[in-house]
Amino acid sequence: MLPWSFPTNEDAFTAIRETKLSKLVRNELLRQILAGELPPGARINEPDVAARMKVSRVPVREALRELESSGLVVSRKHAGVFVRELDGEEVRGLYDLRALLDGYAGRRTAQLTLPQRVELADALDESISHMRAAADAHDVATYYAENLRFHWLMIEAADNRPAEETYRTVVQKLHLSRLKNLSQDTGMRASIAEHVEIARALRDGDAVRCEALLASHVRDAFTRLQATAAL
Repeated sequence: MLPWSFPTNEDAFTAIRETKLSKLVRNELLRQILAGELPPGARINEPDVAARMKVSRVPVREALRELESSGLVVSRKHAGVFVRELDGEEVRGLYDLRALLDGYAGRRTAQLTLPQRVELADALDESISHMRAAADAHDVATYYAENLRFHWLMIEAADNRPAEETYRTVVQKLHLSRLKNLSQDTGMRASIAEHVEIARALRDGDAVRCEALLASHVRDAFTRLQATAAL
């Protein structure tokens, strides 16, 4: 599952039965934010959300508090609640943290048993093939989503729930800054070559190299983003 995947229709019915109302409201608002339907800087009107979702304002208020605690929205006194707009320094800090987390996942996954490594490396190679196809089609949004899946496969395989939760928060916040730049090619070919080396190091069980490659890859991704975006 990706860091912001949402349940299928069938799963959603189960979720409705088992999840508190404020959580369902939170998930729908999160989906709208990450899909760009509520872009950075957009005001979230509590009464409008309650009316549209046919709920009282209490679960909406609870949902917004949860989104604020995760850093995706901000409450401004006498103004309302707004989708966060990240400044350059925060983006840099998040990329630094992501480099640490990705590097950690690289070291952990390269130490898996041989059958586990082969299975994961095969999945990563498949992901790289999808990235190549997206790059050939100049489809930046699809490439970006597949790029995220590549990294999320490794985070999940590292089997560390706190690391997963932290990583999810980091990439969701970084997505707010990427929403403005999804139409720009931020060095897809160079990035793909780096992914190939990462997958190879994982398959070889070279934990030190895999960790270093992933950390460097994330830092290089930030450098490429800086060259095309106003950060």
